[in-house]
Amino acid sequence: MSRPPPKKSAPLRADDLERTLEFDFVRATENAALNSLPWLGRGDKNSADQAACDAIYGVLDHTHCCGTVIIGEGIKDAAPGIFVGERLGRWTKGSPHFDIAVDPIDGTTNIAYGLPNSLSVIAASATDGRTHHMRHLPSFYVEKLAWGPGVTAALAQGMAPLTLDLPIEQTLGAVASALNLPVSQLVVCVLKRSRHDELIRRIRQCGAALRLITDGDITAALAPSMPGSGIDLYLGIGGATEAVLTAAALKTLGGGMLVRMWPRDEAEKTALLQECGERELSRVFGIDDLVCGTSAIFCATGISDSPLLPGIKVENGRVVTTSILLRASSRTVRYMRTLHDLKHKQVRLRSKSG
Repeated sequence: MSRPPPKKSAPLRADDLERTLEFDFVRATENAALNSLPWLGRGDKNSADQAACDAIYGVLDHTHCCGTVIIGEGIKDAAPGIFVGERLGRWTKGSPHFDIAVDPIDGTTNIAYGLPNSLSVIAASATDGRTHHMRHLPSFYVEKLAWGPGVTAALAQGMAPLTLDLPIEQTLGAVASALNLPVSQLVVCVLKRSRHDELIRRIRQCGAALRLITDGDITAALAPSMPGSGIDLYLGIGGATEAVLTAAALKTLGGGMLVRMWPRDEAEKTALLQECGERELSRVFGIDDLVCGTSAIFCATGISDSPLLPGIKVENGRVVTTSILLRASSRTVRYMRTLHDLKHKQVRLRSKSG
């Protein structure tokens, strides 16, 4: 009696693909953090960045996926980096396709000077291999306004939409009303830059509290969506790369963000107009415009302490990392505390492979 032909297995869904590979992305940020740690406080941000990139390559070179870098940092910073358009993973036949956004070190200046608020970050979105789910923003900087789930809920219930062109006084009033707080109890996070001097003055004039940061605006933009962060709103002009990484995380956390490209000078404005046109340059993007669909993974590992994650610690001769892993399709938030015995653990590096 002949056997019936085997049933064809159903193709893996996006959330199955994510489960298959999400911990490889975490291993990549863990190894990037470990490999960049020797550069903490050494005053050499490019060497720290190169060490993180080498470790990310070292992990993903052995990962069974077809990854395309949509958001990289090397070109933007004229520094060692993982570049837009690069292929990551083994690209073997049948491997799942992912758009990848990567910031090997968010807060390179901080790591160079031994300051808090540096981490390694990767985001990914499963695709069909033909269309991209992540949007590359060609500007160096973007305007940003990021809020938490409480404001998202109020917007869904009919609150007037927030915009990037609202006077800051109106924005603060709307957010305070959504959170059932007086403006005087709002805490607003802003990058400490001269371009924000007038914004900072007006926030203070409204009576809201300020938390100024020197670098690391991924952590800052996520803070309003993180329980216990003490931050209600993030706004100002920050990195375009970081905006897309933040959007991937916010799809899990339930917060929201508005983004618009911000040319630094007339030369950049002219170049952006030639590349994407006036309509795209003035367009305001939400998180679903930056990372479309339901597939989004975000993972990060702390290098030096930040409000999002503790930095690397040494305990009883072993190195301890803390990571966060977010998956939008299930709204899962995982924290991972990992002990690494570096006498036995091999930190894979592309520079030492083969």
